[in-house]
Amino acid sequence: MSKKMYAGMMVSALVGLSACSTESGGSADGPVEIEFWYGLGSEAGGKMEEIIEEFNESQEEVIVRGVAQADYSETYQNLQAGLASDTAPAVALLENSTVLDLANRGVLAPLNEYMEADETFAQEDFLDVFMETAHVDDVFYGIPAYGTTQVMYYRTDLFEEAGVIPEEAFESWENLREASETIKAQDVASYGWAPMWGESNLIDIAQSNGGTIISDDGQTVLIDSDEWVEAWEFVREAVHEDEVMKINSGGQGWEYWYRTIDEVMNGSVAGYTGSSGDKGNLDFDVIDSAIQPGMNGNPPQPTIDALYMTTPEAISDEEKEAGFKWMSYFTQPEVTADWAQAIGYIPVRDSAMEVPEYAEFAEENPYLLIPFEQAQVGSPAFIDPTGNQIIDALSIAADQVELENIPAEEALSQAQERAQAALDEVND
Repeated sequence: MSKKMYAGMMVSALVGLSACSTESGGSADGPVEIEFWYGLGSEAGGKMEEIIEEFNESQEEVIVRGVAQADYSETYQNLQAGLASDTAPAVALLENSTVLDLANRGVLAPLNEYMEADETFAQEDFLDVFMETAHVDDVFYGIPAYGTTQVMYYRTDLFEEAGVIPEEAFESWENLREASETIKAQDVASYGWAPMWGESNLIDIAQSNGGTIISDDGQTVLIDSDEWVEAWEFVREAVHEDEVMKINSGGQGWEYWYRTIDEVMNGSVAGYTGSSGDKGNLDFDVIDSAIQPGMNGNPPQPTIDALYMTTPEAISDEEKEAGFKWMSYFTQPEVTADWAQAIGYIPVRDSAMEVPEYAEFAEENPYLLIPFEQAQVGSPAFIDPTGNQIIDALSIAADQVELENIPAEEALSQAQERAQAALDEVND
């Protein structure tokens, strides 16, 4: 992501937030104007604006005004503020955990009637893994906009210079650590690998070591098990003791993320674990990708997630209808295929794979299908029954391990106590 693009995104976000006080809607004889809030960065943000413009030009009933936020978390926070002040948008792009949180609080509009009335929507065409987490008791509160998972990106030239064979390196996390040691020892790069900051990568590795977050009966938090401690300690040692892996943290919005990408592109780090949506920011003349590996002989179990378009309950029926027209357009096979081709996210509809342009591009650029392949072996996103308190505990523990060099056993034990107390409160 260029500094110019990043600055532009921040200016757009500030301008958009100041515009939130302007009431949405249209006159009786004109199009309905609505706002759409999203927390994308770099190429994805630019592509989203392009699709919004195409939608606005495709019909005369609705005008969508895109309002960029710093990231997904800021979108959620600003949406809550907008709901409190009656300045919420007609559509917001949210992570699934926040969708369910808002749905359970009764502030999101049910979408079933709009889905049933729209002949082009074709619910059966959407991937089940994404639709399963969009509803509560068969009431849908979000429409999957795109699927995402974190995959492995690496510099083919640096691996080759170090004599590291990618297929062997990505057979296991243990092999990747050895490869990272080789890359650093030969002074090919300062670091062999860069896990992405935060709990997400660490959760993936723990799951790929046989760990689970809570017990099958939903009563016990298991994040202090041997599988979790071993996986997180693996990363702590690689970062702080062996110094063959690196964590970039901090900054505004996605700043840490793009700093990680920049270091791989300038060759100071040989590879990183990043979003399937990073493809628009990478040069595949020197970059290739692979699915995440397993650990200790366990199969890979990285998280497969989605981002959802939602609409608030408090806005007018006219705005809800207009908002759903935008959601429906964005998830049409041709549009979701175009979005996936440009950015790298997973299309949300089966029929997207039959769009000729997408199928041809995927055949010529096989890296595009790595996220789809990973979706076949990955784990569905964890739905936190405590309103995100378990994930929050893991986030604190991740910072302790990755940034403060606190042993994984200590950090995860504290996290388990907090998370278990929250789960017990829910279950009582």
